[in-house]
Formats: sequence, structure tokens, C-alpha cells
Amino acid sequence: MITRHFIDVSSGGNKRRVHYRKAGKGPPLLMVHQSPRSSKEYEALMEKWAAHFTCIAPDTAGFGQSDPLPGQPEIAEYADATIDFLDALGIEKCAAYGFHSGGIILVTAVKRHPTRITTLAVGGYAIWSAEEMALFSDRYLPEFHPSDYGEHLTWLWNRILEQSWFFPWFATDDTHRLSVANDDPARVDAIVREMLDAGNAYQAGYGAVLRAPRDIPAVGADVPPCLISAYNGDPLQEHIDRLGDMPSGWAAQKVTTPEEHQAVSLSHLLATETVTIDTSSDASDEGFVEIRTDAFNGLIHWRGDRSADQLSLHAPAYAVIGNPPAGQMAIDLPGHGLSDNWTDEAPVSWVPWQDVINAVADALGTGTTVYPSLPEGEPEKLYPDLSPDRFGNYLTMAWQIVRARHMFAPWYQVDAAHAVTFDAQQLKPEHLASEHLALINASAAKEFHIALQSKQKEN
Repeated sequence: MITRHFIDVSSGGNKRRVHYRKAGKGPPLLMVHQSPRSSKEYEALMEKWAAHFTCIAPDTAGFGQSDPLPGQPEIAEYADATIDFLDALGIEKCAAYGFHSGGIILVTAVKRHPTRITTLAVGGYAIWSAEEMALFSDRYLPEFHPSDYGEHLTWLWNRILEQSWFFPWFATDDTHRLSVANDDPARVDAIVREMLDAGNAYQAGYGAVLRAPRDIPAVGADVPPCLISAYNGDPLQEHIDRLGDMPSGWAAQKVTTPEEHQAVSLSHLLATETVTIDTSSDASDEGFVEIRTDAFNGLIHWRGDRSADQLSLHAPAYAVIGNPPAGQMAIDLPGHGLSDNWTDEAPVSWVPWQDVINAVADALGTGTTVYPSLPEGEPEKLYPDLSPDRFGNYLTMAWQIVRARHMFAPWYQVDAAHAVTFDAQQLKPEHLASEHLALINASAAKEFHIALQSKQKEN
């Protein structure tokens, strides 16, 4: 099972929160993701490699659920931040794997901290030419901020979609066509959600790796072994020929498929020495608790004071945002926020929901449960299908919903009789962006509404 954690990492007098995933047994393997992704992209690979390693995959600073680095960090700061994360976990040294941006960060980390990594496998290492860097310019990483009417969502969908058609994504000509074009809504949606998590912070981390110089250690450097590989269709495969001279124990090869890249990487990593993992200290005011009931088997995200007596529940289609009031602990219910979804279909009867709530209360030591008020309206209309579609329409539909529900109750009854007073600050794009992400993540909102409605009727 993949578990999820938060840990506070200190460096240079600053403290930041890092979210990470963990799975498996054996020597630790640090896994650093590409930009603008998060550790979620490694879930399938962690399940495969968990038989050999304790896989540990953090969200790089500013991505996923991790806090950004202060100031205007460059590649050295991201490399050092990775080592700071190992320090917080109590890991003296370990093997490491990184894909694209993750590999660039780790190569720099090896160069700066050679005793902390025992062996390294990299999926594609970028060596950009002056012409390519000029092409990237400021166009590759424009600022990304929410807009009043959701225009940013249309741009985002098409930017991520066409990244599989052209590289760079904006160079829409035959010269820059890729051989791996797709129009898979699920693949695009996964990256879109991670961009929404990162927001404009994506510029810092992504920009640092794009600007990073060739940072491969000198030929005679005393550094751990490394294998760099890239498969057909990967835009960095041709960069294998640009790597130049490398230290002893470093090698590079072109492979055919992503599966072959993973296979040669694993073979290389298995040569690592076994290292003991010390006990780490997770954050005291946020985390995940594993819950098992008849209908749910997964992780529930919680936030707040562990000594709190009250357990606060959000309304359907919402999630934990910010710190709960003093004396309360808040959770994301199944199929909402950062919590896992139901094992099978989300139930519409109240008992399975109450079973989860009771199990969470027992695990966290809370007493009284604070139940939410139900929004006005019919569940079938309040929570329309927001499954990813080929054109990304679900994103703009969800934006219009979160905007309208501040002005009308229910949101789909747009007339004078259903107008409600509201605070204009609630319509600021930054505020709507949090609600929008909570809504598209709420896969069990309708079922929670129906279940809670039945509970209230019984009472």
C-alpha cells in the first residue's frame, strides 16, 4: 500500500512543509518527479518497485501539496532542498531515481552532495542548445493565475494536451511534432490537476530545471554510479548524444519503450547498498490516517490540532481548506479533497459514511462531530457529471458552478427568487480557484449529499 505523509523540513532558517508518498520494504529509494507533476505520477511505478525498495517520493517544492522555496531559487536550491528532505527523514544516504526534471535535480544533488546518493538512475537528461533556449524564452512558462471567468482553464487544457503533440508545446509546426500524440482525457486531466495544485509556483521549479546548465560531474569526480536512459518518442532521447564525457561508472543508453527504460533503471538501482532508515517525525498538525471499514479501505486526510475534541466535516463538493478553527480537527471525507475514494461505488446510505467518521474519530481521538449544512437543491442537479472530456469542458463547467453558487441557491436556479446575498471577496479568482479544485476532486459529492440528507430526515 502507498501511504502519504507531511513532514516539516528546515533549511537556511526557513521551515516548509513537504508532502510525500511511501511504499514497500527494503533500502530506501528516493524518487523525484518531473515538472509540473507531483509524486502522484509515480504511484504505478512505486507499486512495482516496492518489492525491492522502500520507495519515497516527495512532491518537489512548489508542486503537489509541498510548499514552495523562498525567493527565486535555481537548480542548486532544489538539489539542496532534496537533501534537506532526506535529513528530515533521517536518511543518511540512499539510491535515487528521477525522470526529466527530477533527474536534473538529482544529478545536481549528486554533484553537490556525492556521499548522500549511493546510485542514480535517470530518465532523460536535458542538454539544451543555445537555439533551443532562445526558443523557450518566456513563452514556455507564462504566468499562470486564475481569471474571473475561468479563461485560464481553457488555456491550461490546451497547453497540456498539445504538449504531447509538439515540443515545445507552442511550436505548432512539422519540425516540432512528436510521435506520441494523444487526446486521452484521463492523461491530460491528471497533469491539469497537478498544475492547478501548483498554480504560478510552477514557474519557479520548472524554470530552474530549464535554465540549469549541464551539471554532470567531471570525468575524474568521486561520485556514485549513474545510468541515464531515454526511450523512443521521448524528446530528450536525442540528448543522449549530447551528454559528453562522464565520470567512471556513468553510462547512457537509448531504449525502445518506457517499460524498457524502467527495466534497465531497476536493474541498475538494484546494485545499491542496503541502508537503514531512521524513524522520521511527520508533521504534528496535518497528515493521513489509514481507515478500514466494510465499504472503505484507504487514507483519510486530516488537518488541525491533534488535541482537539471536535471533528469538523465539510459540505458535499468541498474540502479542507486552510486551518480549522481552534479546538477542531477537519477531515476530507472519502471521494473529497486529498482523501481516497470509496473502495467500490460511493454509498448513498448514511451508515457507511458514519462508519468512516467513527473510525477516524477513534483513530484521531476526537469526540463530538460537527456536521455540515446541506446546500439547497436537488442532488442530481447540484452535482452534474464532471468527468474529463476530450475538450476540457468539465473544467469551465465546474468554474461556472462555483461562481454561480455564491450568487444563487440553488446555483442552477438563476432568477430573482433564488438570489442570495454574498461577499464580493468570495468572487475573487484566487478564492474560486480553491473551491473549483475541491469540486472537480469531489467524486462522491452527490452520494454524500443524499446520504447526509437521509440522516437528517431520520433525525
